[in-house]
Amino acid sequence: MSTTTLIVGSGFVGRAVAARLAAQGGTPVLASRTPPPEDTAPWVRLDATDADACAQVVGSVRPDRLVLVHGPSDVTWCEADPERAIALHSAAARHLTAAARGRRTVLISTDNVFDGSGPDNDEATSTAPANAYGRAKLAAERIVGTAPDATVLRVSLVYGWEPADCAKWLNFFAACAHRLRAGEQVEAPHDQWTTPVLVEDVAAVTAAVLEPGAPGLLHLGGPDRVSRAEWAAAIADGLSVPRTRVTLVPRAAGRYASRPAHTCLTSTLLDEVLRRHGLRVRGVAEGVRALLEAAP
Repeated sequence: MSTTTLIVGSGFVGRAVAARLAAQGGTPVLASRTPPPEDTAPWVRLDATDADACAQVVGSVRPDRLVLVHGPSDVTWCEADPERAIALHSAAARHLTAAARGRRTVLISTDNVFDGSGPDNDEATSTAPANAYGRAKLAAERIVGTAPDATVLRVSLVYGWEPADCAKWLNFFAACAHRLRAGEQVEAPHDQWTTPVLVEDVAAVTAAVLEPGAPGLLHLGGPDRVSRAEWAAAIADGLSVPRTRVTLVPRAAGRYASRPAHTCLTSTLLDEVLRRHGLRVRGVAEGVRALLEAAP
């Protein structure tokens, strides 16, 4: 019998997780306030801040497992309305873990739960959020962490193709690639480092930790630590456009001012999970090459 997984959040990562689970023969169901832009999987409308709505959706879908990848995930938006960000993340985590109590649950969290003072943040590193998004996610982590069968999967910066006319702010790779292909200039901070992870690899690891035996807390960062400027230059190289199209700017000069200097994740547990499931997390060069070869 096919395993049903309720995925709360039908954005970039949620749809990738749904696609992975469907390819493995499972039955993913996406849930969100508005329909996803692509017909990736069955979808149900859900306001996760409404406890009754959460109970009704869990009752109708009857999931075996639950993936929480709900927002708001826009760091800038959260910084502008921090109290609402915490309230939204906390309410969704509380209502859904209560409605689906006893079911295997995975929460997709963030590297922003750390203050960015150092590049090596593993599962034993003390949390110290540097922004409102990190505080909101940490609040959700603490709620989900009390569930009887749950894993908090902290993920570093996720990247992949998104349409150029996407209504939300594009992930860094997609934003750079679309603009560079269009002959435009790209600004990239030279003082903000990350360990980027290809969205398909995030989906694969999420599917793996839905299985029994996963740790209660796991970090997923890519194998490469790069600045956004270095990453943008690699994208320019892949597109065979001059690196002079990438303008180096300080993090404080624009949208990335509220990000920690280091949004990097390391792990003492990930290698064992990857080995057990026959998975591999790709580095930036390989990921960029694969995406550009399959460019829309």
